[in-house]
Amino acid sequence: MIYYTQLIFIKPGCEQEFHAFEDKVLPLLKEHNGQLIYRVRPPQSAFVENSQELPYEIHLVSFDSKDDFKSYGADPKRLAFMDMKNNSVEKILLIEGFAL
Repeated sequence: MIYYTQLIFIKPGCEQEFHAFEDKVLPLLKEHNGQLIYRVRPPQSAFVENSQELPYEIHLVSFDSKDDFKSYGADPKRLAFMDMKNNSVEKILLIEGFAL
């Protein structure tokens, strides 16, 4: 099992387009042995300390393998909505990890 955490930073005023993108692509996770474990929109008050801008949303997902993760990223059904992502997302920090 491999885990990915995404810290997602949204362009100002593009929240609705981002939500629409997520509604289209998150259901595809299961087709690639993926699972959405957490999807969080933390308020500023949830951050005890920070030295950089705060993310709009945080995702923790798991996949059976790195190949499954790559397959999800290359899924033509997902790629069909990439304009929505590119229009709404400023940047994403992706962290790969394993359970200890």
